[in-house]
This record gives sequence, C-alpha cells and structure tokens, in this order.
Amino acid sequence: MADGSSVELRPGREDTSERLDKFVAASLTDLSRSYVQQLIEGGQVRVDGVVRRSKFKVTPGEVVVVDVPPTVVEPLEPEDIPLDVAYEDADVIVVDKPAGLVVHPAPGHARGTLVNAMLHYAPGISIAGTNRPGIVHRLDKDTSGLMVVAKTDRAHAALIGQWAARSVRKGYVVLASGVVEPNEGTIDAPIGRDPIQRQRMAVTPKGRPAVSLFAVRERFAAATLLDVEIETGRTHQIRVHLAFIGHPVVGDPVYGRASTRRPGEPWAPRQFLHAARLGFRLPDGREVAFESTLPPDLVAVLDELRTGG
Repeated sequence: MADGSSVELRPGREDTSERLDKFVAASLTDLSRSYVQQLIEGGQVRVDGVVRRSKFKVTPGEVVVVDVPPTVVEPLEPEDIPLDVAYEDADVIVVDKPAGLVVHPAPGHARGTLVNAMLHYAPGISIAGTNRPGIVHRLDKDTSGLMVVAKTDRAHAALIGQWAARSVRKGYVVLASGVVEPNEGTIDAPIGRDPIQRQRMAVTPKGRPAVSLFAVRERFAAATLLDVEIETGRTHQIRVHLAFIGHPVVGDPVYGRASTRRPGEPWAPRQFLHAARLGFRLPDGREVAFESTLPPDLVAVLDELRTGG
C-alpha cells in the first residue's frame, strides 16, 4: 500500500469481534501490528469517524479508516542478520528466506529486513537506482523459501528481463484447506485489487492475467498438500487463487480466516506456503535450479496430520 494516504476497511462477518489492531494488521499486511498500534494510539485509525483503542472489537457494517503518514526516508543501514545462502557467485546470491523476515523496508519495518542483511553481507550489491538494492522479486513476510538477489547491475537487468518474459521457474509447496479433488489442475483467473476491500487482492475481471498450476502431493481428511507452479507473479497470487477455488492456504490470516476453519482442519503457526523451487538463467546464460526443504514449523504440521496427533 502507498504511504501518505488513507485506506478504508470494511469488516466482514468473519471479522466479528476481532480486535481493531489485529483486524487492521491482518488487512494491511505491509504494516506490522506494533506499527498499527502506534497509528491507533496516535488517533490515525477511526471507526465510523470515532478514534478507538487497539482492543476495540470491530463489527460488520462499520467503516475503519486508516491514515498512513508519509514515510520519513532514512538511509539504508547494513545489519548483521544471519542468512541461509543456498548459492553465490559474482553476480547473484540465492537465499533461503525464513518466515517472519520482511524483504525490504516499509512502514513499520524500517530495519531488520532482508535488504538490511544483504547490505551487510554484500556491501557492493547492485543499487540499480532503487532503495531496494538487489531485489527483483519478493516473498510475503510469512512465506519462507528461495529468493534470488542481484549483486551486480548486469545480473539485476538479466533477472528483471526473465521475470518480465515469465521464464523463471517458481515452485511452491502449499497446504490447502479441504480436500482438493482433481489430482492436478490449472487456475487461470485475473487478479487485481479487491473492488470492496481495496487493501486485499481478488480475482476480478479487470485484473491482470494470472495462471497457477497445481498437483496433489498428499491428501488428508481436511487438507491437501499441493505442489504449485506459477506462470505469473501477481501479488498474493497463490493465496488468492486457492481461496478463489474454495481451498485457501492453511494458516492464511487474510484469505482464510481462522474463524472459517473447517472441522478437523489443521492449525498452522503461519500460512503454509513455502517457495521450494527456483530456476533461472545466470547472466552468462547458464541455467540453474535450486530446491529448498520444508522448514521445521511446517514439517511439524504435516507430522501432526500424518500421526493424527
């Protein structure tokens, strides 16, 4: 979302009695909950025109307006944050991003991001005229897995070109709510801003083309483990597409609310979405491909499903 603007949110039935700070933070995923609480304390969040406290319980039919002040641009600071480096050469670094790590600075996340870590790890990284040095794609804060970062301008240009040409191979492991019946399928549905909940994405006729392909890896009583390949890279694409077909990502706080969990559906500590495979061409033309295993928190969810614990 853009800073220096006002955003209008409308609680749905699934948000009934949700705390105001939790509702806003779940709706505006670029803002941390602590930052949202600061906005509420500063009177920059109103419910039907009235300033409320963080613990206020929202109700469907209310209108929540969030005023996000302009960001004070600060120099990017290198930070010694541990990185799991899967591959590195003179041009690129492939990192296995943990869940909880924001990719680049944003309101409420001025420090402690992957960009801050990269500036410490590779001080000469490509700036390419941006305050997001080396970044050519991103993963949501609570999505784990593989990302490639450009160290040089030639790598940055080469990778941007591959993303534009849709030649990058991106594969995810996802736990979807409910039993997905076909063994494989294609979701071809345009994605754009939700016309009602503008802070979210949705399948909409006026959206941009988006294609996701899925194959069932394992079925459980109330969830299905999927391999998903995306041909496009729209914001929240997999989360939106799976919610659109009635099988939202398990643990997704935005497109699959906890209050709508099906009987027997597993609980997950975060959205069960992991970028497990990434393939692209290096600037010299060589094809490379990388794989990442599921992190322990997601393995634990599957173990519980398999043992019936």
